[in-house]
Amino acid sequence: MDSNYFKLLLIQAPVILFALTVHEFCHAWTAHMLGDDTAKRQGRLTLNPLAHLDVLGTILMFIAGFGWAKPVPVNPINFKNPRKGMLLVALAGPLSNLMMAIVAGVVIRFIIPGLNPPLSGTISVSVSMLILTLQFGLALAIFNMIPIAPLDGSRVLYGLLPEKQAYSYSRFEPYGVLILFALFIFGDRIFSYILWYPVSILTETLSGYNYFQLSHFWRSLAL
Repeated sequence: MDSNYFKLLLIQAPVILFALTVHEFCHAWTAHMLGDDTAKRQGRLTLNPLAHLDVLGTILMFIAGFGWAKPVPVNPINFKNPRKGMLLVALAGPLSNLMMAIVAGVVIRFIIPGLNPPLSGTISVSVSMLILTLQFGLALAIFNMIPIAPLDGSRVLYGLLPEKQAYSYSRFEPYGVLILFALFIFGDRIFSYILWYPVSILTETLSGYNYFQLSHFWRSLAL
């Protein structure tokens, strides 16, 4: 690992930690608004990253490109409509990351054409973080909407299915983690279709620049 690796890591780390924190906070906030204070009582209704981050999951996020935060505790019994409540709580996390990505993409669309190199260190870091917020926000939102437990997409699909089909679907939940690990190890092409293609398309739609252009641009600024 050379000095360039640590330079890139120092720029990536705040973006990733903030995105994960906002994701989990929005789960907790939505549950609280719907009548369940379980997360609040356990100190999860906060934007303090330390309350949400899982040590191993965070380390893997930087090393392997995937990871996790601590799941937000939710008791659906406290919702007026448990299935609908769980659906909304699950949806809140990915939507928060999507909204962050949209804002970042719109700002990038307007500021990058006006940048004239060489740029100051502060501007370089700020633009790099904006690009990462767009790319990582989209990746986190889309990945979490994959309908495989324990990802948020599984809760959303469970809430949308009729009760009989939802029950049948829930029987696969214990195998979700194994399925995800299998996809990470053997499913490069599958992930290209369900994750990276949508991220690339949305990156260009929001910012006006394709994914690889922006990746090269922020790395050149950071280094």
